[in-house]
Amino acid sequence: MEAEEQSEWGPKAWAHLSSVRKQSPLIQCITNFVSMDLTANTLLSAGASPAMLHSSNEIPDFTPQVHALYINVGTLSDNWLPAMKLAAELASKSNKPWVLDPVAAGASSFRLRACLDLISLKPTVIRGNASEIMALANASVGSTKGVDSSHESIDAVEAAKCLANSSGAVVAVSGAVDFVTDGKRLVGARNGVPMMQKITATGCAVTALIAAFVAVDQSHALEATASALAVFGVAGEMGMEMAKGPASLRMHLIDSLYGLDQSAVISRVKITTS
Repeated sequence: MEAEEQSEWGPKAWAHLSSVRKQSPLIQCITNFVSMDLTANTLLSAGASPAMLHSSNEIPDFTPQVHALYINVGTLSDNWLPAMKLAAELASKSNKPWVLDPVAAGASSFRLRACLDLISLKPTVIRGNASEIMALANASVGSTKGVDSSHESIDAVEAAKCLANSSGAVVAVSGAVDFVTDGKRLVGARNGVPMMQKITATGCAVTALIAAFVAVDQSHALEATASALAVFGVAGEMGMEMAKGPASLRMHLIDSLYGLDQSAVISRVKITTS
């Protein structure tokens, strides 16, 4: 059964990456200061077009024109939150997909409330680590290690299903296995290497990549999300073959994503239905 699934998912992932390269979707990124560089370079390497635009004065003109919106609350502030909400509202009204990365959602009541308010604006996809997804599903502030997860991804599967059903979003939980659910279906992407966790903003970057994949296949958000997670993981695996540590892995990750070909994607993608 797994071999059959692999033979289905590899071509799906390649089709999504190929579509991003052909269509070069414009992705508006309202993201954190730490992640802007890697996020923009990840999108460019995959063939998408990043726009790091977050001014409330520009959003009414700009956001309705983008192919997808990506919102990341990593360095959340009072000044940025209204812009995030306005952009999410406009994306939804324009029927454009938007993706939320609820960084450290359970770290404070301000951050949790901001994330829950954004979720009420109907994101297409929510991607977080296990602790973040559990905090959102329970709507509660809890123990956290900053942006790091205190839980394994498998611990958050039921919370992810609950959040997917309550929000209407596809929910992805990152970890050793990346789980993706729409509340009914559940798939697991098993690509990547542990050292990717030693590079700041890899989670932010893959969420932006999800936005690009969903932009070219909005009607299949679960498949697009799983494909993006697997493709990014494959790039990490290939980069690790040349890397000496986190800094060189960062460079080789971007190069590998840029150079991915059909045979590498189809042979290396590991996605299974749970």
